[in-house]
Amino acid sequence: MMNMACGNFYFLLLLVIFCISRNIVVDGKLSPKFYSSSCPNALTIVNEGVLEAINKEARVGASILRLHFHDCFVNGCDGSILLDDTTTFQSEKTAAPNNNSARGFEVVDNIKAKLEKACPGVVSCADILAIISRDAVVHYGGPTWKVRLGRRDSLTANRSAANAFIPGPSFNLINLTTNFAQFGLSTKDMVVLSGGHTIGLARCATFRSHIHNDTNINTAFAKSLQQKCPQSGNNNVLQPLDYQTKYRFDVKYYQNLVANKGLLHSDQQLYNGDKRADSLVKKYAMDQCRFFNDFAKSMLRMGNIKPLTGSNGEIRRNCRKPN
Repeated sequence: MMNMACGNFYFLLLLVIFCISRNIVVDGKLSPKFYSSSCPNALTIVNEGVLEAINKEARVGASILRLHFHDCFVNGCDGSILLDDTTTFQSEKTAAPNNNSARGFEVVDNIKAKLEKACPGVVSCADILAIISRDAVVHYGGPTWKVRLGRRDSLTANRSAANAFIPGPSFNLINLTTNFAQFGLSTKDMVVLSGGHTIGLARCATFRSHIHNDTNINTAFAKSLQQKCPQSGNNNVLQPLDYQTKYRFDVKYYQNLVANKGLLHSDQQLYNGDKRADSLVKKYAMDQCRFFNDFAKSMLRMGNIKPLTGSNGEIRRNCRKPN
């Protein structure tokens, strides 16, 4: 009996050591220390790549934050948004919410190339998206959090799901809450994650209807935008989602909503008469610490939407195509 017990103990010990060495995610749970032994410089390499990219183009940090969001809302956080067209599937890049809009793919390519040189076949593209979104937020003065890692990459893209599940600028509050709920995210998660719009830009085509047709918008604010985004034309003219501090991660976005100066129809829906949503917007508008704390928690919850782990998926060598 003693020999059998000892044998079982050593078997379990060897199994644990094997799992750690192979970077297997136990019970499908992600871990901040996933690459600590297999690619100890991974986080440094990613962060340097993000800083280099933002120094070249200030707005790209907002773009890569959006990539992670749009990836997770299609079959989970699996890097599918990064895939190009193949003979067997259509890329999510050409889905309506992403076409001529999603950007920052070259940033991922550059970081992936450096990671492949340092530790080939180890760091997934899905994890890169999770890390760069955090690093971009921090660069703009926002909160930090320990990114949970260990995702693997999908083998295919899902263009129809991207069209169906990524929330659009014309969504009303019911659309938004229903959309987030199907991924296990609450109204609070929805309001706080929308705060990512405190950075970045939007095209005229995405906010034209709001500034010309909606009534829940500050009149002077609407008129100033109508000059730049008329009833027709100028589709690609850009305006900041937060007109006060477009490259600063802060609570001005929520303050804008309270003043009826949200750029998108979907933004202003967060402060439009619903008791729960209005209350959250007011709280974040007045308390940056609370916003930062809740944003970090909600980003972790979003990053945990249906990750591929264990033997599911693969670790792509090139984020644009399956191995």
